[in-house]
Amino acid sequence: MSNALAIDFMRSAIQMALIVASPMLVAALLVGLVVGVLQAVTQIQEQTLAFIPKLLVMTLVLVGLLPWFLQRLVDYLTGILNSLPNLAA
Repeated sequence: MSNALAIDFMRSAIQMALIVASPMLVAALLVGLVVGVLQAVTQIQEQTLAFIPKLLVMTLVLVGLLPWFLQRLVDYLTGILNSLPNLAA
């Protein structure tokens, strides 16, 4: 395996990780922003008030998008496994 091929595999793995993780991260960012604004307006500075909504929204996004996540990961793994015979040549 050449260095360029290993770099390409790593690049695509990092890219896939970002694609799969981004919906949950964006949801947590938006909920954190809304909760932060509400905390600033009401002057309630409770740490669990920011953590619990983020946890719930990230869980809902994970459950809702799980079929999409799995399909993306299966497609990625299938592509890698199909390319293995070409590596020996």
